[in-house]
Amino acid sequence: MATVTLESTTVRFRGGAFGLRDVDLRVEDGEFLALVGPSGSGKTTLLRSIAGFLAPTSGRVLIGDRVVADGPRVVPPERRGLGMVFQQHAVWPHWNVGRNVEYPLRRARVERAERRRRVAEALELVGLDGYARRDPATLSGGQRQRVALARALVSRPGVLLLDEALSALDEPLRDRLRLELHALTRELGLTVIHVTHDRAEALALADRVAVLDAGRVQQVARPEELLARPRTPFVARFLSDAAIVAGHVTAGTFHAAGHPLTVPAPRAADGPAEAALLPAAVDVAPDPAGAGIVRSSLFTPGGSDLVVDWAGLSLRVRTTGARLREGDRVRVVVSGARVFAPERAPVAVAA
Repeated sequence: MATVTLESTTVRFRGGAFGLRDVDLRVEDGEFLALVGPSGSGKTTLLRSIAGFLAPTSGRVLIGDRVVADGPRVVPPERRGLGMVFQQHAVWPHWNVGRNVEYPLRRARVERAERRRRVAEALELVGLDGYARRDPATLSGGQRQRVALARALVSRPGVLLLDEALSALDEPLRDRLRLELHALTRELGLTVIHVTHDRAEALALADRVAVLDAGRVQQVARPEELLARPRTPFVARFLSDAAIVAGHVTAGTFHAAGHPLTVPAPRAADGPAEAALLPAAVDVAPDPAGAGIVRSSLFTPGGSDLVVDWAGLSLRVRTTGARLREGDRVRVVVSGARVFAPERAPVAVAA
């Protein structure tokens, strides 16, 4: 087990584009951290910098107390004591399962009897006991991904890196492996850093989630805190599908620009502001005279996932009970909002 620390880590590519900008991040021993963000946000660059596939332009990366990158001076990936699983399982088709799994041990010149014992142990951990002699071509996609996971675990790493490791799998297999992965990493006490595009997966699996945008960490927090108290409009929009509304605060009340929305902002200073309307804070009810119109209605097990046009403002709303249909008129009630000063942390919460 080990901590992972990034200190003022910057990655700048040829041509001047930034992959990471002055990132400070610490992953605690035994913690499961998920990295999320839009494409190009820097999450894979961050993971590859930890793995050793990219050298930072400046800053440091530490595994435990050991400095593995100090600017362009880096320890190679094979000497970092990490395990890594990629989106594409990369199981070699010309080797059987056991040979695939034992590859890291052969490179490390581990004695043959010990290799066999540890391969059997790793396969048992991932639910493939007795599969060592199987041809990878006879395995399902989920089984091949388990082989890749066993190969990452066989060398007993302190840190496990997952790069979209479940995204190529179909549901419900993906859901089952997600549960098994969560239980296995907890059982082994591994420090895990998991890159995913799936927001629900990140929130379900991780102890903390780091939200990235434009090479910077926008917020790192426990899932419940990220959803309830986003620090920026971007985090609220990306994780919770919040609608962001420009306006201004006057005497403790936020007034939307060109829209009838007003919400209390008792701790906000007067002046320009933005409000984030989280779906959980928006209720709708059928009303022939209502100002909202349902533009999209998707079925969910408990009700509907709606997009509602409210006087030109597009809102995401989740309802329970009877389903609403496209074209239905509704009354919109906003119970609260996160109010932000421009380019600053939120200044008020209206409950």
